[in-house]
Amino acid sequence: MAITFLISHFTPTALLYFLLLSSSIHALNITTLLSPYPDFSDFTDLISSSISGDLLPRSSLTLLAVPNPFLSSTSALTRRLSPSSRADVLRYHVLLEYLSPDALLLIPPSGKLITTLYQTTGRATNNFGSVNLTRDPSTGVVSIRSPAPFSPSNATVLSLVTNLPYNVSIFSVNSLLVPYGFDLMASETRPPLGLNITKALIDGHNFNVAASMLAASGVVEEFEADEGGAGITLFVPTDTAFSNLPSNVRLQSLAAEKKAVVLKFHVLHSYYPLGSLESIVNPVQPTLATEDMGAGSYTLNISRINGSMAINTGIVQASVTQTVFDQKPVSIFGVSEVLLPREIFGKNPILTPKPGTPFPGIGGAPPPDISPSPESLTGPPSHLSSPPGFREEIRSEAAAAVGGLWSFGIASCCIGLYLMV
Repeated sequence: MAITFLISHFTPTALLYFLLLSSSIHALNITTLLSPYPDFSDFTDLISSSISGDLLPRSSLTLLAVPNPFLSSTSALTRRLSPSSRADVLRYHVLLEYLSPDALLLIPPSGKLITTLYQTTGRATNNFGSVNLTRDPSTGVVSIRSPAPFSPSNATVLSLVTNLPYNVSIFSVNSLLVPYGFDLMASETRPPLGLNITKALIDGHNFNVAASMLAASGVVEEFEADEGGAGITLFVPTDTAFSNLPSNVRLQSLAAEKKAVVLKFHVLHSYYPLGSLESIVNPVQPTLATEDMGAGSYTLNISRINGSMAINTGIVQASVTQTVFDQKPVSIFGVSEVLLPREIFGKNPILTPKPGTPFPGIGGAPPPDISPSPESLTGPPSHLSSPPGFREEIRSEAAAAVGGLWSFGIASCCIGLYLMV
């Protein structure tokens, strides 16, 4: 029996939405597409409050929407999740490929692996941020599950909700999908750590400036709310790092909202003990600022250089100097520089090691030893590169300088020979 798609009745309002969206696909609004369908009101609210900004620039996707009756059984759990963790669950329902109803019918029994929006965050293990779609040839039922072996989370496609040809399809599914390794029950079964981040920094005796900035901005409350779910990793500049900022970097004069973005730029939305940080597979990591400002922006490049962990923003290169706190789901590391994002402070390097100074010491001093946690002893060290374009920018500037000196030397010789004649 072939799978049957129930095409919902179009109201004039829905038709108007389609006409508007067809004329301007770059302004795609999933909330607008779902709004004519009251059976998806709860899911629409979740999308609107969590990831609508992530979807606006997308011009080609497939959304797996959960109707209210199927979502109600997990609504209590999703409410307990931190906003960032809840957003990741919803990102797992966004397939980064347009699947028409006909394409869904052609999925082979062996399955089709499709990347989701969650995979692009860098927080998924291996390719477990993807979903595997399979179709039973005898019944026509299309199932969706994680590619991870024995994953308990799966769903079945119920019907087509709406379709904007070649750009967007929305299908209803009978269950909320949960990424592999993402413990939806964590907030219910594991008591919260209840860490006071500001107090932990003050107790560290070298992070008073960061502690006061976090407390004044209010973002520390958001960080503490994110202790559930995937956890968080904070890179906190030392007091010396703030005092060594160049005079042209006026951090305190930034508007409050930009200052909050800079602080979120120091936080990864995953728990990494030191060992996991050293063996991280993808060196380019999104930050909490990435989630606020858009995919691909405000990322950090994490690598291991000369035996030390290095954090590279593209204009600032810092080292991890110490472990301040490490207890799942929160790790806090001290760093030698304030991590300045290129999106706010420009693209030219601001702080670079002096010639002959071993990276990443300050003033020629080697970095302090890092005391690893018990969880940090696993995983081989990685040899990772700087962000794309960073080294190329430095090489091009150096080449331009050498070329200028060469031209000046030739011109001087010509003038000298002319005067001799």
